[in-house]
Amino acid sequence: MCGIFGIHRSGDGASVDLQALKRATLAISHRGPDDEGYLLADTRAGERRLCGGPDTSAHLNLPPLEAFTDNSFDLAFGFRRLSILDLSVGGHQPMASADGKCWIVYNGEIYNYLELREELTGHGFVFKTGTDTEVILAAYQHWGVRCLEHFNGMWGFALYDIERRELFLARDPFGIKPLYYVSDNERFVFASEIKAILEAGGLTSRINARRLYEYLLSGLTDHTEETLFAGVRQLPAAHYLIVPLDKAGDAPEPKRYWQVDLRLRREDISFDEAAGELRRLFLESVRLHLRSDVQVGAALSGGIDSSAIVTAMREVEPQLELYTFSYTADDSAINEERWADIAAGAAGARRFKVQPSAQELVADLNRLIATQDEPFGSTSIYAQYRVFKLAHESSIKVMLDGQGADEMLAGYRTYLAARLGSLLKQRQWAAARRFLESAAGLPAMGRGMLLRATGGMLLSPYTSHGKLLPALSQLARRTLGNGSSLAWLNRGWFEEQGIEPPKPANGHGREMLQSELHDTLVRSSLPMLLRYEDRNSMAHSVESRVPFLTSALVEFIFALPEEYLIAPDGTSKSIFRRAMRGIVPDEILERKDKIGFATPERSWLSALKPWIEDVFKSEAAARIPALNLPHVKQEWEQILEGRRYFDFRVWRWLNLIRWAEQFKVEF
Repeated sequence: MCGIFGIHRSGDGASVDLQALKRATLAISHRGPDDEGYLLADTRAGERRLCGGPDTSAHLNLPPLEAFTDNSFDLAFGFRRLSILDLSVGGHQPMASADGKCWIVYNGEIYNYLELREELTGHGFVFKTGTDTEVILAAYQHWGVRCLEHFNGMWGFALYDIERRELFLARDPFGIKPLYYVSDNERFVFASEIKAILEAGGLTSRINARRLYEYLLSGLTDHTEETLFAGVRQLPAAHYLIVPLDKAGDAPEPKRYWQVDLRLRREDISFDEAAGELRRLFLESVRLHLRSDVQVGAALSGGIDSSAIVTAMREVEPQLELYTFSYTADDSAINEERWADIAAGAAGARRFKVQPSAQELVADLNRLIATQDEPFGSTSIYAQYRVFKLAHESSIKVMLDGQGADEMLAGYRTYLAARLGSLLKQRQWAAARRFLESAAGLPAMGRGMLLRATGGMLLSPYTSHGKLLPALSQLARRTLGNGSSLAWLNRGWFEEQGIEPPKPANGHGREMLQSELHDTLVRSSLPMLLRYEDRNSMAHSVESRVPFLTSALVEFIFALPEEYLIAPDGTSKSIFRRAMRGIVPDEILERKDKIGFATPERSWLSALKPWIEDVFKSEAAARIPALNLPHVKQEWEQILEGRRYFDFRVWRWLNLIRWAEQFKVEF
């Protein structure tokens, strides 16, 4: 739920621009169309004022922001609400603690808030609303920053502690909910989305050359604190930040409060016992994620993960009115409609479907780029965007989704090479040979491809990049000799910016699969996917929840033996398939292919040839020194003629050009 914004001005006499505050908060109104609120504070004089805007409930009787234009405030919070829990005005933010010593703006959900509320009541706290926001305030006052260890949920919040004279910002363990900030000698600014920070003024849309280099080469984004906008950082997942109000200058570095302990091992648990415990943990997570005072639906692709969520929703809530929303492709090779129908039918759900076209992508592209704030890796993001739009049109405000399962349970084909590598490094020669022969027969796989990918992992100090940079396809292309030459990249410009090729990452240990899973979970794959999902859902005022991403589930799965995740015959998600027997239809559990929200990108781009050529010829393209445009155009023609391999680099070129034009990016 919700969108948050805040600004603190440093120095004597520094004052917040209230019009900038209003513009910034309005820029994220899509995240919360139900309510609007502001806190203005003079932290030096101890003065605080609550005020409202056009979308603030009249029952609150708050003065408008404009009533204080003649006052001077050094701290301000802006808030937009998507009402999910306690739909009354009691959920209005910014919200104060019972004693008025702390104020908060918060985006997210704490799913175990009822249990925490009961525990905190035993410690003497009194609650006036049915919100989880009030629980966060009480938890902070009772446990301090260690309150984060008690939360099960997703969050990005900023809390003003009056007595300590500091801001406490925090983000959930996986970065499901966003939190961006800018810090310099004059101000500290934070927001749920970058566009709000840009609307606040005082920041030029200047490119971060290092992040641009990584995006163009591999599609990689969201893997560090830095963004593609120079000076704009994101608070990393599982971190918090303390900003002293009395000390001007850059904010201290974020501090980590949680991480997966990769040393833990559950060698004592049998496969069947592990499946039973995983089933229990997963169903409990789905049960908690259904807590809502509004209707809940689910995104359904027809794969194992989304099907498990939909059928688990029915398992834990037999009387639930269930709605599913699916993307269907007009390409039979990637259309999962049949599987989605099986899952929805088994759960007794009402089904809603959308099938976007290439022309609709172009028509919606400006809004999609504005929605995402930063470039994105492929057109599959548009399929997801349309699913959430369909949910909004059907009056659904909360959706459950299977994001994160592939990174935990080894769902991508890339992980087969990592598992084979583990067996080889552990000198399990016979097991490795049997695994190779079985896994090579899986769809979109082959013996030679698997061997080359495994060899690349064993010999190269670089790590692969999960879904968006699969080692399998990269190595296969290299072998075929028809990949991109990188002549389209203006290396001279990057050298002028001081950008060099990335240094080798640390090599894998004996358990290569676990290492690969951890990398995609915390760095290379999941952070991007969560950004796409948050922006696509909140653009349509829909809260997306991801039941696979809880600390308890992740810690349990990462402690299991690798062979529980990928079976000796190469079957992915082996332990989860067993755990879901009797809940998910057997037809789905026995699937061997892997599709996801794949779009017919090549045919889409081929159909859009005139539009693409106009983009490459545009003035906006000519203003991007990172691209060697003659080679971009040449390579595009060769791809159309079948003389070069097609991959996501074409979309990255297009996306960069249109993004730079729309956000007026300076290079």
